[in-house]
Amino acid sequence: QVQLRESGGGLVRPGDSLRLSCAVSGGTFSRYAMGWFRQAPGKEREFVAGISWGGSRTNYLNFVKGRFTISRDNAKNTVYLQMNSLQPEDTAVYYCAADASVGPVPTRLYEYDYWGQGTQVTVSS
Repeated sequence: QVQLRESGGGLVRPGDSLRLSCAVSGGTFSRYAMGWFRQAPGKEREFVAGISWGGSRTNYLNFVKGRFTISRDNAKNTVYLQMNSLQPEDTAVYYCAADASVGPVPTRLYEYDYWGQGTQVTVSS
């Protein structure tokens, strides 16, 4: 079984930064495409960022482009989401996900095979 655990969330003010981490165990991390999703109260879970298993390709939600950066360290079985210039609209529970399939970086919920339990990010003015 593949297990994912997110960490690094918290309460920050607009303009501040956070780095989320997702540690993966129980699988071949280096062969998984990884993604970050988020879900705000009353909203559907949405794709935020994704990265291919080799790290050469990334994909971002338009709203976070230029502010968020996804990266991975395969030696540590960890994927990161660096979030800069945070805005109140970024407030959500952030989830890490893994896709064991071969292909492009997926952006749909159903394309991912494994999920973490989420970490809360709150941006308050």
